[in-house]
Amino acid sequence: MLSFGSQSGSSAVIIFISFDRIVYLPSTRRCCFELRARLLMQTYNLSASDVQVCSPKYWAMMTDPIMSLDTAMFTILAAHVGLTIGTLSRHLHKRPDLRPLVNRLLRFDTCRGHGLDAFNIETTATKTPDGFIINTPREEACKFMPASTPSFGIPKVALVMARLIVDGEDRGPRFFIVPVCNEHEMFKGVESIRLGARPGTCPLDFSITSFKQVHVPFSALVSSNIYDHSLPASPLEKWWDEVWRIPLGTLAVTAPWISSIKAAAFIAGRYSMHRSLVGKGTDPIPIITFRTQQWPIAHATAVGLVMTNWFPTVAKNSSDKSLDHRVRHGIAVIVKTTVCRHFQRCVPEVAERCGAQGTFEHNYMARIENDGKGVIIAEGDVLTLCIRLFSELLLQRYQIPLPDPSESLLARHAASILEENITLLSNLRGGHRSESFNSLILPQAELAIEAMGHALAYSAGLKSGLPKPILDVYECAVIRRDPAWYSENAGLTRILQRIREDEAITSTLPHLDTYLNNLAIEEYVSAPIISDEAWKEYHNAMPVFTGNAIPIDDQVQAML
Repeated sequence: MLSFGSQSGSSAVIIFISFDRIVYLPSTRRCCFELRARLLMQTYNLSASDVQVCSPKYWAMMTDPIMSLDTAMFTILAAHVGLTIGTLSRHLHKRPDLRPLVNRLLRFDTCRGHGLDAFNIETTATKTPDGFIINTPREEACKFMPASTPSFGIPKVALVMARLIVDGEDRGPRFFIVPVCNEHEMFKGVESIRLGARPGTCPLDFSITSFKQVHVPFSALVSSNIYDHSLPASPLEKWWDEVWRIPLGTLAVTAPWISSIKAAAFIAGRYSMHRSLVGKGTDPIPIITFRTQQWPIAHATAVGLVMTNWFPTVAKNSSDKSLDHRVRHGIAVIVKTTVCRHFQRCVPEVAERCGAQGTFEHNYMARIENDGKGVIIAEGDVLTLCIRLFSELLLQRYQIPLPDPSESLLARHAASILEENITLLSNLRGGHRSESFNSLILPQAELAIEAMGHALAYSAGLKSGLPKPILDVYECAVIRRDPAWYSENAGLTRILQRIREDEAITSTLPHLDTYLNNLAIEEYVSAPIISDEAWKEYHNAMPVFTGNAIPIDDQVQAML
């Protein structure tokens, strides 16, 4: 469940403009993220239809680079808009009574939460003559989610998934609209336990929420027909229909991390161009001169450009109803896995190459690296998603459209890994439920899914005409993920792989300045290390401590 407060006033605009400068007072930052979320909602002015069909306007908001500057704000909007409004939106034509709530959510006048658990949730909604009773049966069944407290003085409502119980019979999981708190206190029967903060991240108050005999009316059931309480013919299929926004959410939570990769590449690139060392001679040498500096920056730049080019295509396909819903979810899983793992490799590497400067919050990279850990589990843990998708692909329940293996080395690699494991599974005694499947195949799931993402992203880059040096650097970075396969199957020995990298970097360097500009992220970057001028401005704005105290003589004497 996501909950947050909001404040109004002219200061909101000031806070928004100085987005990455408020870093000293966590309590102040907690007040800022709802202000920013409200301003962004007002800026894009989405309709319920925009959210339901995932219009270009919806994706423009979700991919706005400003999302990468405040992960707390993005977390709020991803659930508030993508999940909560999205879940309610498809029922509006038959449930006009939901329109006032959706309108308040669109105006950001009411906070919302989105409680989502697995198919085997334990929270129950028992039918009574005048509605339902929401109940959490035990501590282990509580909802683990962002804040549900009345901390920010604003009413909050949640979409809670619970098992519908009718005459003692379990009719499967359904969503229910449950008021959580008013401006001052929790509603009767709703309990929220505030968790500690996650270190080094944008502050968002997480909570454990439970429900004790909470009564809600029949209209709380999120359904086009609130009186249909029948047992679904296929409970699992019905559950997937209830959580139809999850594939879209899986894709949406990925978007800010592409912007983060681009920001990190830009910061490190610009820093390395003006940061200089004095060697044996008298002339300063920019640190970008060193190959050990060039590779991380070229790598992150290539990844940023390739991912930016690929994402709009998959976002468009995510709403293509002609595709099997399992395929659409599978593609979302591939995108999330690919982007998240690129993020985890690129950002720490370029931050380290910025030395001590890379560790400070005002230079962005250290904080966003910590924030990025949260997206790994948001809308499904990456490894778990990969295991499920890979297992279904090996069982050939459906297929993901992949580039032809002849198109590129990366496409050949993806096809080979998949075919290799299909063959391996066919030879396992006991099939996909055997211990051998668990020990031999499952550990390869993430590598295989990521390989598909690499092939798809590279293919999109080829078709879009991305610069060859960028594609060459991207290819070399991917080869580093599975060098043994390329040695065994493509004749690329270790030394040939290094030579290939050297050629790619050499062809990239003359255009690096252009490629950094092509990231189109500069106006969102406030890290002071990107130029001498920015650093001087930042330095002059910092608190200065001076005094007139005189040390006592014995305070400075050496002691053994």
